[in-house]
Amino acid sequence: MTLDIITSPLLEPVQHGFFGRRGGASSGVFRGLNCGYGSSDQHEAVTINRTRAARALDLSLDALTGVHQVHSARVVTVSSSDSPIAEADGMVTREPGIALSVLTADCQPVLFHDPEAGVIGAAHAGWRGALDGVLEATVDAMEEIGARRDRIVAAIGPSISQRAYEVGPEFLDAFLAEDDGYARFFAQGEGDRMQFDLPGFGLHLLREAGLAEAEWTRHCTYSDPERFYSYRRSVHAREADYGRLIAAIRL
Repeated sequence: MTLDIITSPLLEPVQHGFFGRRGGASSGVFRGLNCGYGSSDQHEAVTINRTRAARALDLSLDALTGVHQVHSARVVTVSSSDSPIAEADGMVTREPGIALSVLTADCQPVLFHDPEAGVIGAAHAGWRGALDGVLEATVDAMEEIGARRDRIVAAIGPSISQRAYEVGPEFLDAFLAEDDGYARFFAQGEGDRMQFDLPGFGLHLLREAGLAEAEWTRHCTYSDPERFYSYRRSVHAREADYGRLIAAIRL
């Protein structure tokens, strides 16, 4: 089956993709293109899936680089596909032939590019990483290797949308403790529950960071089970585990 690859006009012509779940070798709750070795899926199936994603970017599997994601604001500079796997949630490089990749299942996958400097970046931005500054840190790291923020464009891929992201009052409090203005990313839900706009918050941070342009692809992971994995949907369905979507960009 052909892979489902979402691209952003902002990032073209650099090769990139936000991959959906279609076209993979996994089965059961992981059916499709599960690219997460951290899941309980068969290791061999995940390897096949990651190989297919790499080939879609005209690369071999060993050129598909990633980090051990820990919901942090840490960003690493990747100098080669042999760079050691670090605990981080953002990566940047100016080396051709390397694909920076992040895994998500509701969190924001964010891909960056400065076409003039030839610098790319990728970030995994859940609510905690976004609040702690992983998007701004990725931009800073890109500038350290030659990019300029007023030339950088960024695209947020499939993420959980506001209508599907119900949170409690303590979640809201964590945001208001940082900035009272963040209240605008919350809508009233039932009772004391709120609905949080994660991609809207991500777009705000990217624009405040001074980027040339940023967009969200407007795909909700929770609301489209045939196309995307979703951690929150798996919890609501009481499934034992969930697949991970991959997003990647290369020079």
